[in-house]
Amino acid sequence: MLSRWSKLLAITGLLLFSLLSFTGQADAASSTYVTKGNTTSKVVALTFDDGSDGTNINKILDILKTNNVKATFFLTGSGINHHPSWIRNIANAGHQVGNHSYSHPDFTKISIAAMQSELARTETAYKNVTSKSTKPIFRAPFGASNATVLKGVGDAGYTHTIQWNIDTIDWRGLSSTEITNKVVNNIVPGSIVLMHTGAGASGTPGALPGMISKLKAKGYKFVTVSELLKLPPTGGATYTVKAGDTLYSIAKKYNVTVAALAKANNITNYNLIRVGQVLVIPGTTAPTPPPATTVKYTVKAGDTLYSIASKYNTTVAAIASANRITNINLISVGQVLVIPVKQAPPPVTTVKYTVKAGDTLYSIARKYNTTVTAIAKANNITNVNSIRVGQVLIIPR
Repeated sequence: MLSRWSKLLAITGLLLFSLLSFTGQADAASSTYVTKGNTTSKVVALTFDDGSDGTNINKILDILKTNNVKATFFLTGSGINHHPSWIRNIANAGHQVGNHSYSHPDFTKISIAAMQSELARTETAYKNVTSKSTKPIFRAPFGASNATVLKGVGDAGYTHTIQWNIDTIDWRGLSSTEITNKVVNNIVPGSIVLMHTGAGASGTPGALPGMISKLKAKGYKFVTVSELLKLPPTGGATYTVKAGDTLYSIAKKYNVTVAALAKANNITNYNLIRVGQVLVIPGTTAPTPPPATTVKYTVKAGDTLYSIASKYNTTVAAIASANRITNINLISVGQVLVIPVKQAPPPVTTVKYTVKAGDTLYSIARKYNTTVTAIAKANNITNVNSIRVGQVLIIPR
């Protein structure tokens, strides 16, 4: 009789242990909410939120490069799809990137499933453009967050939700001086500064040079969010947990330590991971695609997507995707196509461009990824400041 009860208790205990283990595995750690770095060192993280237009991205990148500053950009999926070449410029310049949702909804007003769909769509869009990941940092649209949001975001693999302690409110169209003063007058060690890349933040590009100079004069150094928070370096590789996986087996597979893997994913119990959970792999690098550029091409009579793809050594599918074309047989004469190319077209190819109001040789050169000198030489221009509206320029490529 005692033996029978012992067996029954053993079986019950085993079932209870299995049930508790399964339940525990479903509970991933919530994302950590951060407003500033916990440090006494004079470091500051400049961050830029990118919406759907991204008007000032390249101006901002030029200024950051000139001043040898690395920043952090929080991207929306809609913005990535709207201006993919500018997003590549951010990644290629070595700045950090985080997830800012796909369509910028208030996360406190949508379901966890909807949150994770927003995050996944943006992650996919960014990987398609750069082969890198937006993990492990997230910024909530409107800064709206609560315990439910942090749980849903943490489950999706975003270990840190990044707020700010200095809001420039540059999106209201503040002047460069106002933006600079907001930052310089409120700076403290570990500050996270919020700015924007869109047309509404018209004063931001003008504010940056002076802001950077004044902060440097105060002894501040510029860091990315991950550097500020001392997060493990991540090059973008992720791994989806499969049945039978353990943190040990995954760590061994990627030649990293269990501790590093746990820290990168905000895991406090090494034994609790679940099938389907997406883990960020620290210290790894996602494959880098060949240098990519985009070219604009105006459809001419007789053109087909196939002939254009052949001309630029790309695929019909790639052109269709870049231009959101659903019927590859329907293009019109005069239609301007964005051509994603992995290598530049043959050097003999030239493009003709008609100067519009507001154009400069610099803006035209930037548009076609060439130099002012090359355009001036191709068009026998001796004064690079003298071009006129309606003038047809040959753009050497």
